[in-house]
Amino acid sequence: MKRAQFVRRVSLAVPLLFSSCLFLAGKVAGAEPIAKESTPTAIPLWDKGAPGFEARAKEPEREDIGPGKCNVTNIHNPSIVPYLPDKGKGTGTAVLIAPGGGHRMLCMGHEGYSLGEWFASQGIAAFVLKYRLAREEGSTYTIDDHAMADTRRALQMIRAKAKEWEIRTDRIGVLGFSAGGELAALAAMQPVEGAASSADPIERVSSRPDFQALIYPGSSKRFTVEKEMPPVFIALGYKDRDDIAIGMAEVYLKYKKLGVPAELHIYSNAGHGFGYRPEAKAAYGAWPVRFAEWLTDCGLLSRP
Repeated sequence: MKRAQFVRRVSLAVPLLFSSCLFLAGKVAGAEPIAKESTPTAIPLWDKGAPGFEARAKEPEREDIGPGKCNVTNIHNPSIVPYLPDKGKGTGTAVLIAPGGGHRMLCMGHEGYSLGEWFASQGIAAFVLKYRLAREEGSTYTIDDHAMADTRRALQMIRAKAKEWEIRTDRIGVLGFSAGGELAALAAMQPVEGAASSADPIERVSSRPDFQALIYPGSSKRFTVEKEMPPVFIALGYKDRDDIAIGMAEVYLKYKKLGVPAELHIYSNAGHGFGYRPEAKAAYGAWPVRFAEWLTDCGLLSRP
């Protein structure tokens, strides 16, 4: 979709969307964006599977796709799904997208694949992360040990393969929704520097994102801010629960106090889980455009 077409579509008001993955009938202008048939092949983060869980690497993922949902579970071989700009149309900027789903599932439609396609159309390389789920029934994974290992590894992989994907190593960011927003924030708070002597070239580079975008992220009480952290873009709904609608405003003020560049958008008619839906006409539907403008203002989207 061209930028002008997208802007026209988001100029009018529509009713509020509710849940992060499932939403009420009659409240949505169109179906859940799936983009399944055109979804690129996922790239495993580790050749033999995640360390310590190699024996589970071949277990199939489960997909629950239907009206209003595009959920993926049973992820044991974490991966990234690449959406690359057409040859010669890239800006050199890349973003890792971490979908939400409460760490019980991944909402790959409106918080993953469709946004990856939109970014690629804007000249931004996008990579949708399939991370291990710490709160799925029967899970042996944790957020801090496994989901975060997947997030850091994905950022390292993008940086290590930057030349191959025509990406600048100083323009690699992370964007997360809800539970994925928690991972994005933690990735900026707790990066790994990389080990130059590692036999694995991916482990030689830093996982530090050059920018972060937190879209109605959960667990704001965990978020800390330091002066050297990357700039942050925050978008959320006024009608979201207090730990997000109030908590993220408080996080923004922490960034402001320490002089770390930050931008905050609170949409008065939005709740939780609005994600990215091309057909959305409310103001919150245009947040990706605002994000691209912010990247431009930060000097992160100018073409080489």
